Amino acid sequence: MTTETAHDPEARARLAREFFESIPHVQALNMRIDELGKGRAVFSMPWAEHLVGDPRSGVIHGGVVSALMDSCCGAAVLSHPSNPQSTATIDLRIDYMRPAVPGQRITARAECYHMTRSVAFVRAFAMDDDAENPVAAATGAFTVGR
Repeated sequence: MTTETAHDPEARARLAREFFESIPHVQALNMRIDELGKGRAVFSMPWAEHLVGDPRSGVIHGGVVSALMDSCCGAAVLSHPSNPQSTATIDLRIDYMRPAVPGQRITARAECYHMTRSVAFVRAFAMDDDAENPVAAATGAFTVGR
């Protein structure tokens, strides 16, 4: 990354978008980057039968929700104005509050709310069509590569 790119928020967001869109599990889960920039990210993914964890209810597997939230949090870190060059998950706590409604798109919203020299702190929520009642909430710590 050039010095010019490192200080251009739009260029950083574009690079982060390109990076996440190239990750195989992001592609396999059909994740979409809806918003990205200034330490915030919004990712979403459609319901799909092959991602169901309970065939009787049609509810998406919790690991799929976890992957969506983890990817969204990492993107929020990479888009932070302090210009991190890389990130990796140190710790991610996810509280599952209710099952996502079968057939509905799941959207994760993440915010990198605090950054030190080497660690970023992020919080996120995952929702289906009922935006008032989250499917899951997450808090996490991520490495910050400079």
